[in-house]
Amino acid sequence: MKRYPLYLFLMMMLPGAGFAQQPAPAPAHAMAAKTPSAEAIWADLMEGNKRFVNDKTDTIDLVALRQRLANGQAPKVAVLACSDSRVAPEILFDKSLGELFVVRSAGNIAGALGVASLEYAVEHLGSTVLVVLGHDKCGAVTAACSGEKMPTPNLQAMVDKISPAVTRAKTHAKDDELVHAAILENVDQSAKDVLASSEVLQHFLHDGKLTVFEAVQELGTGKVVLLRTISGHE
Repeated sequence: MKRYPLYLFLMMMLPGAGFAQQPAPAPAHAMAAKTPSAEAIWADLMEGNKRFVNDKTDTIDLVALRQRLANGQAPKVAVLACSDSRVAPEILFDKSLGELFVVRSAGNIAGALGVASLEYAVEHLGSTVLVVLGHDKCGAVTAACSGEKMPTPNLQAMVDKISPAVTRAKTHAKDDELVHAAILENVDQSAKDVLASSEVLQHFLHDGKLTVFEAVQELGTGKVVLLRTISGHE
């Protein structure tokens, strides 16, 4: 499969910002030998979430870390999360600069730009894990469940992308249970939509170089709950 030099394009779009002087990120295959397994990476994320839940987060020397990362990044994890202000992946997984490559949008859904960002993380930065992260009480999913017409075309486009998940949720949930069921369905649908729309991500998934974890955060407790894992071995 043809592999596109996305990092060259991104660097050319940022003249004078210092990016042109930086070395190109190492391709994913060059970093595979020193990357831990997907299971180990997820376990580490869960340890970080446990610290967050128990208010025992690590103390990090951000100045030293920032300086060390100035010439490049190699995040093992890419995250597609909701834009909700209470759902900050770096905080809830107790991670810092350079550890997570995060794409966020209302309803944890991704259009072309979001998928392109995830491709960049996986193909050129070496991310081997993709976390699709939803959360309870999601406003975007709640809006989709309402069935009401949205006030702007952009909001309607957001709801339309979530609506198939709502339709599936209605086959086994109703009334007060519908929104929660639709949130879970939407995480699964979003993960599948991202993979279906990207030959790059499909390639890495089928080659065993990418694993997708579907999860939700409980806002009240802060706990992240794993829903499903997608790997090339399925």
